[in-house]
Amino acid sequence: MPSTSTRQIGRFHLTASVVDKKIEKLAATQYKFWDRSVHRASKATNSRLAETSFIPICSMNRRITQRFLCFFGVLELTALAAVAHPVAQGAMDIVVSADCIEIQAHVSTEEVFVAEAFGGKADAKGSLDDVWRRHGGYLLSHFQLTADSVPLAGEVRGIAPPGKTVSHVTYALRFDLPVEHQDPGRIVLRQNVLNEFIFAPGNRWETSYIVRISQRDRPTREGLLLTSREPLAFTCSWTTSAVATATPSHLDERAMAGAFLRHGIRHILGGYDHLLFVAGLVLAVVSMWDLLKVVTAFTLAHTLTLTLAVLDIVRLSNRIVEPMIAASIVFVAMQNLLYPTRTRGWTRLGIAFGFGLFHGLGFAGGLLSAMEGMAGVAIVTAIAAFSFGVEIGHQIVALPLFGVLKITRAYSSSAADPEWIPRWATSVGSSAICAAGLVYLVAALR
Repeated sequence: MPSTSTRQIGRFHLTASVVDKKIEKLAATQYKFWDRSVHRASKATNSRLAETSFIPICSMNRRITQRFLCFFGVLELTALAAVAHPVAQGAMDIVVSADCIEIQAHVSTEEVFVAEAFGGKADAKGSLDDVWRRHGGYLLSHFQLTADSVPLAGEVRGIAPPGKTVSHVTYALRFDLPVEHQDPGRIVLRQNVLNEFIFAPGNRWETSYIVRISQRDRPTREGLLLTSREPLAFTCSWTTSAVATATPSHLDERAMAGAFLRHGIRHILGGYDHLLFVAGLVLAVVSMWDLLKVVTAFTLAHTLTLTLAVLDIVRLSNRIVEPMIAASIVFVAMQNLLYPTRTRGWTRLGIAFGFGLFHGLGFAGGLLSAMEGMAGVAIVTAIAAFSFGVEIGHQIVALPLFGVLKITRAYSSSAADPEWIPRWATSVGSSAICAAGLVYLVAALR
């Protein structure tokens, strides 16, 4: 398992934040040159962090010292996790035959580069074709496929690299069934792709796949979700009557909704940028009605653009979306600090809605390519469940934070200045959020 040293995390922080830009560069140059450039940039960044790590504070008063320590703590934490979503998204088509199981795995280039950089192969010589080939072996070692509880060995039968209109790598994998275990009754697929790599302390990389699975010449089940926490199980039927009554496809809406609901909750709880923005909004509210209005405006906005993006109606490059999300964090925090009287009312609702549009595009980023080819009903179900899960994740953070602020105001109501403690909490919290947003903004602009 790789070390979680600052140098290594710092190196990958830059790699992940500019992965889309580097894909084009990788297509024109060999991978080793890309890695060297990232390594040099990482060393320079870590040197700058080291140079700013010592600031004399002896002459500061207590209030400034507390704020500085809050700034610095969040700065160091956010520097380790400036790219907020350690989840790579992909898709799979699985066909079960009597004597073998074939998997077409559509893997994001992000997944390939994470495994390459963290897996100790970033200095390996070779071209991009060698990178794609090495990741095929990596997938085989991280897919655990069983037929009636019997582990199966697989092989890579083909690799289709990304092209001008395709942003993923497709791997054709084949798992042969032993003669004594042909016509299997139950197939179970587990995966732990990227789980051995640490994104930030306490937060590991993950990979999820949207899956279509069927027996050959049988109905297809679609809209399934495979994650490291949720294995994929499929029951086979080899009777001839099943073929005669087969329908083109089958969508288990309840199972799909549950899977995407859980996926949305986990996605937002690992999305530090979105949580920082929500926290910045909540710090300024004083009543449950204010909270309801601002959260509703944000929810409507991000649900709208998430839906439009997944339906391929509206799309923006991550080079625009990520900096705008980071800027939203800074803007809200600065408004809390400099213009506290404008943090309620229509101005605040407009800010929550406007920036929420970009956050919705951020939510959609990992789902766009994974949902390609899904039926209309499946897409609607997935979007609705995922959005609801995202909203539950928001409330897991917003409601406790609002409760703490409410208790604080009630506790200080009898003091000479009843607003002093709430004002101090809002000031310190917004300062920390602003510092974190600035670090994330610098990372997003690279």
